[in-house]
Amino acid sequence: MSDAASEPTIIARREGAAGTLLMNRPKTLNALDLAMIRGFQSALDAWGADPAVALFIVEGAGGKAFCAGGDVRRVREQAIAGDATAIEAFFAEEYAVNRGIATLQKPWVSLIDGVCMGGGIGLSVHGRPVVVTEAALLAMPETAIALFPDVGTSYVLPKLPGAIGTWLALTGARLRGGDAVAAGLASHYVPKARLPALREALLGGDAAVVERFAEAPPEASFAPHRGAIDRCFGQSSMPAILAALEAEGTDWAAEQVKILRRMSPTSLCVSLELLRRGAGATLDECLAMELALTRSVVNHHPDFREGVRSVLVDKDGAPRWQPATIEAVDPAAIAALFEG
Repeated sequence: MSDAASEPTIIARREGAAGTLLMNRPKTLNALDLAMIRGFQSALDAWGADPAVALFIVEGAGGKAFCAGGDVRRVREQAIAGDATAIEAFFAEEYAVNRGIATLQKPWVSLIDGVCMGGGIGLSVHGRPVVVTEAALLAMPETAIALFPDVGTSYVLPKLPGAIGTWLALTGARLRGGDAVAAGLASHYVPKARLPALREALLGGDAAVVERFAEAPPEASFAPHRGAIDRCFGQSSMPAILAALEAEGTDWAAEQVKILRRMSPTSLCVSLELLRRGAGATLDECLAMELALTRSVVNHHPDFREGVRSVLVDKDGAPRWQPATIEAVDPAAIAALFEG
């Protein structure tokens, strides 16, 4: 048996008529680093125009995750070191891969079984089909670490039904497989037990075989709250969203308020503004806007370093946000972050 430590972090193979890509950092839940991003780009470059490759299959190793997102711990270390060049390379090259997936003229089949968050969603949602199992767990948890929905999701999230995209972006709500299909982040629900047979069938080069394996997903767990999601998260400002939730007078709405109060106030306001702008922009415009935001938010705002420290480094769950409350956020400061 080969030593896992010596294996590449992206295992790219030609199998039948498919180009297969296995993310291979299971100990970090396949969190993306720059080498992995470059592996994806190489595969897109090599196979995108190769007539012998009919489709791509993307998976995560280890049985627990598709991809838990970008390696933001490393990005935080680079921010502390003042290495803006390395941070720029990471995000610019990651977003180029997202664009490459979106513009690919071949099926990009994501088999999501386990955790898929942040950058993992960027690797799946821009292609089709997106297959999820009952064990899939999708989320955009960026506001907890004072980042914002990136990887092109400022283009995708505003296009989800009603205000679902805003709800997901602000609260980091976690979606199981059936939820992800209902929300529009996945296209097909395939039980975990059928995934190996589906993968084997896909090697024949026809993505339409997914239909043979897919089943109707269970009802979305958020279905009872659809009206409240639209009423509350359709508001135009964070104070208005909080006020609408408080007016609902339900346990669910009260829980959303508690969740929002834990997030970075600056990140919430940035994310809401980003989605508002993204709703009327192209994917390329959204990616450019996100990249510009990474420069100001990651390099210059203290909340990003503090959020990653609290959630992923010290794991104390006690971030000290600046400013500390949504009410204290200056709209001019949010506008300045977008202006760079």
